[in-house]
Amino acid sequence: MTPASLGFSMPPEWAPQEAVWLSWPVDDPRHWGGEKRDTIHSRFAAFAAGISRFETVRINAPSSSHEEIRQICNKAKTVPERLELFDHSHDDVWCRDHGPIFVKHRESGEVALTDWEFNAWGGKFKPWDGDNSIPSQIAGTLKIRRFEAPMILEGGAIEINGSGQLLTTEAVLLNKNRNPQLSREQIEQNLRDYLGVQDILWLARGIEGDDTDGHIDDLARFTDDRTIVACVEKDSNSPNHRVLSDNLQRLSEFRNDFGKPFELVEMPMPEACEVPGWRLPVLPAAYVNFLIVNGGVLVPTFRQSRNDDRACGILRELFPGREVVGIDALDLVEEGGTLHCLSQQQPL
Repeated sequence: MTPASLGFSMPPEWAPQEAVWLSWPVDDPRHWGGEKRDTIHSRFAAFAAGISRFETVRINAPSSSHEEIRQICNKAKTVPERLELFDHSHDDVWCRDHGPIFVKHRESGEVALTDWEFNAWGGKFKPWDGDNSIPSQIAGTLKIRRFEAPMILEGGAIEINGSGQLLTTEAVLLNKNRNPQLSREQIEQNLRDYLGVQDILWLARGIEGDDTDGHIDDLARFTDDRTIVACVEKDSNSPNHRVLSDNLQRLSEFRNDFGKPFELVEMPMPEACEVPGWRLPVLPAAYVNFLIVNGGVLVPTFRQSRNDDRACGILRELFPGREVVGIDALDLVEEGGTLHCLSQQQPL
């Protein structure tokens, strides 16, 4: 029996949440060049503190590091009673992708999780066995039902609304480095069976510098059932200009659950973020990599005051009942992602 057949579906991110999960950085010299440990820890703690203003933050980390993590988070003014640490070992920080995708029963309200295979975005970064074990570790700790899904999927590759519609990209889900044995139709059926969605909406490609091959959470996000905020790049010399223009055209052709076009809100990209000599010549910085929490929206910022303020202003108009909070993510994006990539929400 699949989750959908049993009455489970994935709630939209704006639905009430019990907690947000993070995976604390491991001590690995490959991450951030091995030279920014203290800086990255402080950035994580600032993010945890931001989440804790609104709800519980739950962190995967070996027990040997828990005391240090508490001290760092306390220094960042994380609300102590909303910080929970779990002895869950992992390999990397991207909990959106290796963490569980939670589902909820439409009648009873039971929360369960779906456990998809994870192969580090097509086998790019070894090892990943620890990351792949995080959903089963969380299921065991929380003592909730776990559904093993029959394919590779990262949480950042999908975006859903509350009307059974799912946004994704061909560059990721149809990439032969994920599920070469599956057809497009089989992949769509797995999404319907395990996440309770009906309508799959496909964009083409992602932005420059994205290790994931093109995750949707750097491109376009639902803000309600009938509104999508989408990245745009006005600079015709940017490698992202054509990609985002093509995606915007596709988005204009999609229809909501009433058969009408979605309201599309354009989100300008920040100026190119670059680190000389770094493995990613252009960093995948995007303002749509925000995280929705209870009563708030946490937005990545990139020390570009005018662009940062404009992005936060756009999101304040889209989320009038929530507090929009900017979180400095410039150091974080050096490894290829920001706030949404780092986090995974657990429904109430």
